[in-house]
Amino acid sequence: MHTPTYISSRSNPAAPISFLLRVGWSILELEMAKLLPICIVLILGAVASTCKATTYTVGDSSGWDISTDLNTWAKDKTFAVGDVLSFQYQSSETVEEVSKESYDNCSTTNALQTYSNGNTSVPLTRSGAWYFISGNRLYCLGGMKLQVDVVQAASPGGAPQAAPGPGALTKPGSKSNTPSTSSSSDGLVHGRSHKVVSGLIGLVATVLWVAHV
Repeated sequence: MHTPTYISSRSNPAAPISFLLRVGWSILELEMAKLLPICIVLILGAVASTCKATTYTVGDSSGWDISTDLNTWAKDKTFAVGDVLSFQYQSSETVEEVSKESYDNCSTTNALQTYSNGNTSVPLTRSGAWYFISGNRLYCLGGMKLQVDVVQAASPGGAPQAAPGPGALTKPGSKSNTPSTSSSSDGLVHGRSHKVVSGLIGLVATVLWVAHV
């Protein structure tokens, strides 16, 4: 009678390792396929936000100058977070970003930022009021100063919304019951990433154990 011949996995230790690697790679590809739509949405959102940003040349062709009517220039414009102010001015001039008090008094003593390179770009990174004055106090008193009121950038499918002013209170019971899309996406990405990492750790541990045996 013919006796069956059994082939031990010890005779070819690379076989189970290769099989486990193929399984691990398949699991990784599956998880990446699940994460791909989320990554695409996040990338498209960032691109859309960048495309909406506007660069404003302060004073247009007149630039940052004592002869420019800066209040009239800013009056009909809506500035949003992400937009950029471009200051064009003579090398003898400066641009001072200041507080409301310093703006009213044309004081550069406690300036937040000082620019003097003649071609300055200032990204509007927050909502609220921004204040700029000339480093020459006489020019500032003569009207060479600018206040820019910045609103929140428009969200997809919605209009721009201004941020609540200082001291604004949230009314009781006004909390929205609508789940946050951003929070849900972040949680989903984190959870799935944790699964992938855990799976890879288990795979590596198994491969090392098989190789050792």
